[in-house]
Amino acid sequence: MRLLIVEDEPDLLRALARALREDGYAIDTAEDGEEARYKALTHDYDAIVLDWMLPVLGGMDVLKALRPHKTTPVLMLTARNSVAHRIEGFDQGADDYLGKPFDIGELRARLRALIRRSKGGSHDRIEIGDVIIDTGAKAVSLSGSAVTLTAREYQLVEYLALRRGKVVSRTELYEHLFDENEDSLSNLLDVRVSLVRRKLGAAFIETRRGQGYLLP
Repeated sequence: MRLLIVEDEPDLLRALARALREDGYAIDTAEDGEEARYKALTHDYDAIVLDWMLPVLGGMDVLKALRPHKTTPVLMLTARNSVAHRIEGFDQGADDYLGKPFDIGELRARLRALIRRSKGGSHDRIEIGDVIIDTGAKAVSLSGSAVTLTAREYQLVEYLALRRGKVVSRTELYEHLFDENEDSLSNLLDVRVSLVRRKLGAAFIETRRGQGYLLP
């Protein structure tokens, strides 16, 4: 999953990016509202973490610019914790709201829930044959035994699982699993698919030549 984190406080931005990359997310960042608006409209993110108070262009203005074009889930981050501010955020199209200071574990949980709902999922548990994917715990088991996946391998499995039965193009996978600093012409995706097949079975991910991949 690819996220955009918008925060003008450098230390917090670095801490959030580091923590979410550890979970396997591909992370793009922006430090002002204008950069955030450009990236949010240019790329198809799975979720956006958006600070309310930003230089150049405020978070609410970014949200207003985004909503006529995209339904990307947006989690607002702000010290403005009054009911009136929360209502304003929801009315402008925010999907969730987390006041500062916050616990990183809660942020992670809220992002997982936002992404799951946006993909049409309502439960943490996805069963595909003998494979069980727990999106809450970010864990995978095969025939009842835990399978150790890297964070990046897990993100590939989860992304395809949330679209089970649909062919997902290589372009879409690169758009959602790799950040702006990674080379879309590299073989990173092929390597990741190969490693997942080695752990979950050669038939787990099906290749549709010229089209992409799917979980049948």
